[in-house]
Amino acid sequence: MKDFESALEDFWQARNGGTYPNRWESAMSAEDACRINLALIERHAAQGERQAGWKVGLTSRAVREQFGLPEPIFAVLYEMGRWQSGKEWPRDALTRPGWENELCLTMGETLRGPGLGLEAARGAIASVAPAMEIIETRGPVGLESFNTMLADNGQQRAFVVGETKEFDPARHDLGNTSVEVFIDGEPQDKAFGSAIMESSPITSIQWLANQLAKFDRSLEAGQVVMTGSFTRQFAIDRPLTAEARFDPFGSAIATFV
Repeated sequence: MKDFESALEDFWQARNGGTYPNRWESAMSAEDACRINLALIERHAAQGERQAGWKVGLTSRAVREQFGLPEPIFAVLYEMGRWQSGKEWPRDALTRPGWENELCLTMGETLRGPGLGLEAARGAIASVAPAMEIIETRGPVGLESFNTMLADNGQQRAFVVGETKEFDPARHDLGNTSVEVFIDGEPQDKAFGSAIMESSPITSIQWLANQLAKFDRSLEAGQVVMTGSFTRQFAIDRPLTAEARFDPFGSAIATFV
């Protein structure tokens, strides 16, 4: 990509309150966008913003069809964005926010692709927690701006995590895990983990490790992974309490005021 360093600087400035870098929409490939996003991990670290792990997005047909986007993506989670379930958050501090209903998996072993198999991914998971991803629509959404969204960390803002439980592959079938979504106590939607990659959240782990290998990176032990939304994305367009109730793992709850 021409002017990689200029693009990198523009996306960094955008994260620090600058103008959203629309001018790069037609100037980069998806690979360029991923490399920009990965390069910014070091800039965050220099400011004391430690990486927590990764998110996998656009894993369900419901979300891809909602926004007309073609394929899964990965982006970065930072410790500053880890929000405890049950707390209140100021809605006005967010940019066109929404949330997605996901499991958050913690890795017990490091995974390195390429060619990583599903059983290796399953065996590397240490724990699982009910979660919600908080997203911000900071720029346009659509095929024309897909790569710009990737470079802007895939709309990631925060992730709300409930109580963590040890993962037991003999007892926990993540493909059969269900989620019920509530707004202010009223039911909105229900879906199953089989919506993730048309298989299971474990397939997200496998996919992520193999994707990271293309950029000479690994999925490290201790990192967390938000594995993708079971359901469509919901807008935070008014004060509300959102709850994602996962069977058998419990709830993630966030109130926006």
